[in-house]
Amino acid sequence: MGNPSFLQETKQHGAVRFPFNIYPCTIPGDFPQVALHWQDSMEIVFVKRGCGIVQMGTAAYPAHTGDIFVFSPGTLHALRQKEGCSMEYENIIFDLELLGGAGDLCAEKYLLPLQSGRLSLTQRLTPDEPCYVRAAACLRETEEVNRAKEPGYELFIKGALLRFLALLIAQGKNLPPMETADSRRLKKILQWVAEHYGEEVHISDAAQLVPCSESHFMRWFRQMTGQSFIAFLKEYRLNAAAEALHTTDDTVLSIASRCGFENLSYFNRAFKAHFGLTPREHRKK
Repeated sequence: MGNPSFLQETKQHGAVRFPFNIYPCTIPGDFPQVALHWQDSMEIVFVKRGCGIVQMGTAAYPAHTGDIFVFSPGTLHALRQKEGCSMEYENIIFDLELLGGAGDLCAEKYLLPLQSGRLSLTQRLTPDEPCYVRAAACLRETEEVNRAKEPGYELFIKGALLRFLALLIAQGKNLPPMETADSRRLKKILQWVAEHYGEEVHISDAAQLVPCSESHFMRWFRQMTGQSFIAFLKEYRLNAAAEALHTTDDTVLSIASRCGFENLSYFNRAFKAHFGLTPREHRKK
């Protein structure tokens, strides 16, 4: 899922002219969880082994081996560890423009409405769904040809993804609601956190963006995300610090300060509690 510390992900996936990539991931092996975020690309999570928890909007679902989760552009989602379990999954990410462009009937009828949120897809496929076997076969095909990268593999990938979307559109049931006012407000809060997490952040500042009282904001935020605002902010800061440890040579002290932690001892304790490693151990790993 790219960088798990960003709320609106903007990372380029794959080549500029072929925006497609597959990331093998493990929770908690690669990271404890993938924080709540959204992006402009399509994202598919194909669970290969184990179990975990997937949040889509405000709803959380158990994820088991074989389950497929589909996040259309703009969909808020997160992945978390189920206590005592690990989850291995393939993260398939691509831009819808990969599948068709201007003047294309399929783009006008399906891809552009999907990009804008006017067309909704089934977000969760389990092995007992009628179209599951064919849909899973499409994803396995993309994995195999992307691994081999033989001449023409790009055409195989485009074809498999188009068939996958066609199966979801044909199924056409259990469709998620269009983006709600609450989800738009939540995105506003999350983007604000991404811009100000390194500063001194007060609940009253976040509540003014909704706008509502602090007590109502705290209840609303927990209802929307499943965790308190303070816990979410702390987790975001720790994820940002972990990213900085891998991508910069800055000292642990400067990273901690930049990510909103004024006390280095507290930062070290919080980091180890979250990742199971000290900041220095995490950087070496």
